[in-house]
Amino acid sequence: MKRNGYTLIELALVVFLLGLMLVLAVPRIRETLISDGLKTTVRQLVGAAKELRTDAVREQLDYKLNLDVSNNAFWTSVQDMTTEKLDEQRKKAVHFPEGVRIADVSQMGMDKKSDGEISVKFYRQGNIQPTVIHLVKEQRHFTILLSPFLNTIKIYDKYADVTPEGVERD
Repeated sequence: MKRNGYTLIELALVVFLLGLMLVLAVPRIRETLISDGLKTTVRQLVGAAKELRTDAVREQLDYKLNLDVSNNAFWTSVQDMTTEKLDEQRKKAVHFPEGVRIADVSQMGMDKKSDGEISVKFYRQGNIQPTVIHLVKEQRHFTILLSPFLNTIKIYDKYADVTPEGVERD
């Protein structure tokens, strides 16, 4: 006699094995996709930069992305803000997750800065002050390249020095 189908024990075993694989895999997937502080910080900075560029053009105002390298935080401001309003914005700064820090920031015509505050200007014409931001967590690096005229922001999952000739790995 020919048997078609599966027994209840076979089906239960398959369901159990699938459940076991999910229990083991989901935390790692969640950790990789959601709770990776370095990637989250990159997404936050890129999102803020895109929003500032759009706001600058739409409102015809010059904006700044202020990076506090010493405290691993950033905030935004408008060029003609009062000192009180600027201090208020600084208090609302977005702080990076534990272990994520700015390694250094370089802007065209200036030396790399690895401490203090740095401002990236977003002009009302849609231009951005050319800037390279290097983020680090433990031994992992990310490089964010803000190009002056392009509407794209380039991201490298390594420490990359950017020169007028192109990208050079450090």
